[in-house]
Amino acid sequence: MSPTRYGCATTRSRMLGNLVGVRLTEFHERVTLRFGATYGASVLSDHVLTGFDGRTGAHAIEDGADPRDVWRALCVDFDVPREQW
Repeated sequence: MSPTRYGCATTRSRMLGNLVGVRLTEFHERVTLRFGATYGASVLSDHVLTGFDGRTGAHAIEDGADPRDVWRALCVDFDVPREQW
C-alpha cells in the first residue's frame, strides 16, 4: 500500500498498531466496492457526513474517527440497505 493513499491515517496506524491499518484497509475496500474507485474517492473527500460536525469522511478519519463509524454514517447518508453494512 502506498502511504499517500491514506495520508495522516497511515502515520496514525503505524503508531497504534496493525488493527487500525486493517480496519482502514477494510473501510477503503468497502467504499470502493459500494461506490467504485473514482466515485468512492469523491464521496470521501466531498460529501459532508451527517453527525460529524461538518466533516467529510476523509477529514473524520484524519481526525481519528473510527472507520466503522464513518462507514455507518456513509451507509445512512446514501441509503445503503442495512444488510450491506
